[in-house]
Amino acid sequence: MSTSNDTTGGATSIDQAIAAFREGEPVLVHDAADREGETDMVYPAGAVDSDAVARMRNDAGGLICVALSDGVAEAFDLPFSQDLIDHPTAADHELGYDERSSFSLTVNHRDTYTGITDEDRALTITELAEAAADPGRFDFAENFRSPGHVHLLRAAPELLDDRKGHTELGLALAEAADLPPAVVVCEMLDDETGRALSPADARAYATGHDLVYVEGRDLIERLG
Repeated sequence: MSTSNDTTGGATSIDQAIAAFREGEPVLVHDAADREGETDMVYPAGAVDSDAVARMRNDAGGLICVALSDGVAEAFDLPFSQDLIDHPTAADHELGYDERSSFSLTVNHRDTYTGITDEDRALTITELAEAAADPGRFDFAENFRSPGHVHLLRAAPELLDDRKGHTELGLALAEAADLPPAVVVCEMLDDETGRALSPADARAYATGHDLVYVEGRDLIERLG
């Protein structure tokens, strides 16, 4: 489904984002200038195929991660990675944009080979979405192995009431679209500067590819 892009933000673009997400399309989400200041390409995890992984690799360029709700992470006993690492590098995190990182384990689905190919990562991601849809009936360790090539993120328990990162913004969008609590987030980077893609350039990409771009503040106002 093609969705016209309202670059001004507000209620119209949020409605468009929810509709696009429900149809399995990616949405570009900028968190805030005073936070990471990044735009992520965000997909519902269940809609990701090998072409979507290739698009994130080539057009976004950041780290391809799957964000899971706190409830799903709790059901699968998924810890925060910094709590597992017995090394001085895991102590005294000094993040300029937040109090903590959302990183959990890295995983591959057990039916993958190396885990890094577009097909392998797509399989891992879609199986994570299936697991998130019904965690009570899913044996996580039987289906996934660690370490792997898909980074898991664990959301804050109350989503946007607790934290306003792309992890929570994406999951709030999934909730609004009545989708399982599993989304893929990938930072959009600028090939020329090596930094985060500017909001203006992210909007231009959205317009050129008939995608929806939204500001985090508008998602928070509507869905928080």
